[in-house]
Amino acid sequence: MTEFRALLHDVSEEQLREWIVERRWFGSKAAEMSHFGVLDVVVIRPEDPPLALALVEARFHSGTHDLYQLLMTARDGVPVYDALEDPAHGGVLVRLMCESTVVDGDEGTVRFHWTGECACPDPGATVRPLGAEQSNTSIIVGDELIVKSIRRLEPGENPELEMLRFLSRHGFEHIAPLAGWYEFSGPRIEATLGVAQAFIAGGRDGWELALEDPEGFLERVHDLGAVTGRMHSVLASDSLDAAFAPEEPTDEALGLLTAMIDEEIERTFLDIPHDDERVASIAGRGEEIRDRLQMLSHQSVGGRLIRHHGDYHLGQTLVDGDRWVILDFEGEPARTLPERRRKRSPLRDVAGMLRSFAYAASAMELLHGRTAPENWEETARARFLEGYSTRIEPSLLPAGQAAFDKLLSIFELEKAVYELRYELNNRPEWLPIPVAGILRLLDAELD
Repeated sequence: MTEFRALLHDVSEEQLREWIVERRWFGSKAAEMSHFGVLDVVVIRPEDPPLALALVEARFHSGTHDLYQLLMTARDGVPVYDALEDPAHGGVLVRLMCESTVVDGDEGTVRFHWTGECACPDPGATVRPLGAEQSNTSIIVGDELIVKSIRRLEPGENPELEMLRFLSRHGFEHIAPLAGWYEFSGPRIEATLGVAQAFIAGGRDGWELALEDPEGFLERVHDLGAVTGRMHSVLASDSLDAAFAPEEPTDEALGLLTAMIDEEIERTFLDIPHDDERVASIAGRGEEIRDRLQMLSHQSVGGRLIRHHGDYHLGQTLVDGDRWVILDFEGEPARTLPERRRKRSPLRDVAGMLRSFAYAASAMELLHGRTAPENWEETARARFLEGYSTRIEPSLLPAGQAAFDKLLSIFELEKAVYELRYELNNRPEWLPIPVAGILRLLDAELD
């Protein structure tokens, strides 16, 4: 074990840097690094093939730094940077959770936890990766558990773990049960390293359901709205838990929100190409959109601020038999952990889902070559909102339909402008979707 630990500490900084910048989960590809190296190593399995957790640091010329988790092994005396490229190593993480193992490193400690909500998989259970690499790495163990290893580490409890523990404790049944987690604590950082949940093998992705069976989706979308309302009501149900207790909105909070959206509008519209017919209908209308935002914000007040999903769309849902299951409570990975934990109006999640319906309606043609059924998006919106109203605690929302509509419009505008910037940079052929959303909000009458 001593030789393995020394081997990892002696990893070439240059080789490690070259390797890690190519990974999809490395989030600072455009920044200039001044240093990259291993800070701490915790050998979590000394027997052959060995497995170690390495805490690595990327420092940048700007003065900032990021910390990353690597699970490393060795073959024939040569270090292998990412043991999870061989998914079988991921099964070791589950075993350590089941055994509630504690392992000390040079400077920090890794602790594994098991909730008892799920059965430990058999030692010989098959292990496989979950699709393409994302901002984190997920593996499936025995078609019973899914383990998400968090790559970029931030101080504090990850919102995924925090939200799952809270929802489980308060009886919200529309989640995949939390099985376990593992965490690092040391002088440099205390952070969640990974989370294990039950894997819903027969679940059908909500996005796929909408695209492949749009009429069948409409039959279920009322229930999705009700489940969403129930989720928000549960998240606001514990006034004694400071991290989740609902808060009254202030003029300052609304002003900050408006200022953030206003700045995003300004930045995005500076980048709009004026010779692209796909955005011609909104090109040069940035000031008009900002004025609309100001008018909406002056008429929007009420409701309460709560913890919310934060990245809510159809791809974060599953249909499992006759129930909806909500997934991935980590929030938007590009945002900082404090931003993801910030309390906001529950209508921010509602707006995200409504925008997802707009994307689904257009994607039916873009991806499958067929037109969405007539008034499909409008019907989905209406049924979702009707279901939502049946389960949401009314005090969490602005009083009256007009105030509700105006605050929802602010969040839909925020989402549509974010989508516009994303599509400008990544998928120009999808630009008509956020453009249509922005036009609809511009054309809506204000009372």
